Amino acid sequence: MPATMNVILSHEAAAAHWGDRALLSFRDDEARIHVTDPAERVRKAQQAGRKLDAMGIKQVTLSGDDWSLESRWAFAQGFYNAKGGQQLDFGATGPEEQAELDARDRACRWVREMINGTPEDIYPASLATEAGKFLQSLAPGAVSYRTYSGEQLKDLGYVGIYEVGRGSERSPTLLELDFNPSGQADAPVAACLVGKGITFDSGGYSIKPSDGMAVMKSDMGGAATVTGALALAIQRGLNKRVKLFLCCAENLISGHAYKLGDIFTYKNGITVEILNTDAEGRLVLADGLLAASATGAPFILDAATLTGAAKMALGRDYNAVFSMNDDLALATVQAAREEYEKAWHLPLEPFHVGQLSSSFADMANIHGGEGMAGASTAAAFLSRFVPDNGRRWVHMDLSGSYQKAANDLWGAGGKGHGVRTIAAMLARVCEEQS
Repeated sequence: MPATMNVILSHEAAAAHWGDRALLSFRDDEARIHVTDPAERVRKAQQAGRKLDAMGIKQVTLSGDDWSLESRWAFAQGFYNAKGGQQLDFGATGPEEQAELDARDRACRWVREMINGTPEDIYPASLATEAGKFLQSLAPGAVSYRTYSGEQLKDLGYVGIYEVGRGSERSPTLLELDFNPSGQADAPVAACLVGKGITFDSGGYSIKPSDGMAVMKSDMGGAATVTGALALAIQRGLNKRVKLFLCCAENLISGHAYKLGDIFTYKNGITVEILNTDAEGRLVLADGLLAASATGAPFILDAATLTGAAKMALGRDYNAVFSMNDDLALATVQAAREEYEKAWHLPLEPFHVGQLSSSFADMANIHGGEGMAGASTAAAFLSRFVPDNGRRWVHMDLSGSYQKAANDLWGAGGKGHGVRTIAAMLARVCEEQS
């Protein structure tokens, strides 16, 4: 096996001895990816990257004239596994293409590494701090941040993050990060991003089975994804003020953990009865959304690995998009399409809020009764914590952020899927405000 494999993208079919419709052929230090249908070029490039990584090839240079920006990036997405060790020369055709590829790689690699990190290493305070340090390294003069932890959260009224995280010895933490390229203290906030950062989710007293709990280090995928999206947007030249809120906690069982039947009272006066401690993501996000709303930003987007219902609907290939504003939801889906990511608009209407009824509070944290749409009612819960009845807000349920087992496109673990969509939405709303 050569030290470095040169990989060429070819529009010609492989020689017959490689097999009918073979994707790959090899000669000396060269591998060829054979794609005769131009419409399949990006997907096949990612499949080839996955195959070469699975073969144990560690060093690759993309060579030849048939590569495009998107096929190069797709190959890189497949040529990755959580154990690391891969070295890839994109073979970019110019400095602009190289800069875009490097920006994507820097943002998505950070996201994947954070999601794949162990729950011992990635805990609420470390996630918040690592996100702040990462973004500050990209724009040292424009990024400032602070964290609030433990009893501070209770004192400040961030009841959701505090209550969900108080069962752990490691304090729940809220990150408030300010990207302010103008440096002016009174600059308006153009957009806010809010991320669910549950660094481990046992389910609490509504405990998960072992199979479901084994992948719950990935339950901070929303926080990682919005951080990566802001990182990509900054590297692409974002020039408007954006605030980021990460709602970080461990959902564990102890004598001090929150319980079924508890009632939370949020800053906006809404009371919530806890009927399932495994529906904790919406409880912490409510705090982040209230903090985002207080900035007066005309656009708020949150991202979270929120419901199994979204995965049941869309599998691991698409992220789910919700909004009380159909035009905004459809714009998000279009942004995903333009960025070669996959997203799908699922329904959210005011009547979904009414399906969260409680006999003891304004609403419960889960729906009651049979036949309810779990992903839609979760989004409906969040809509109570944003302004204008959710007309300026998008919620993304990140069904596609994590791959439990490797497939033909992705290695097991974090994927970075959604980073480009959210970065594109930031660019869109900031351009509209120029």
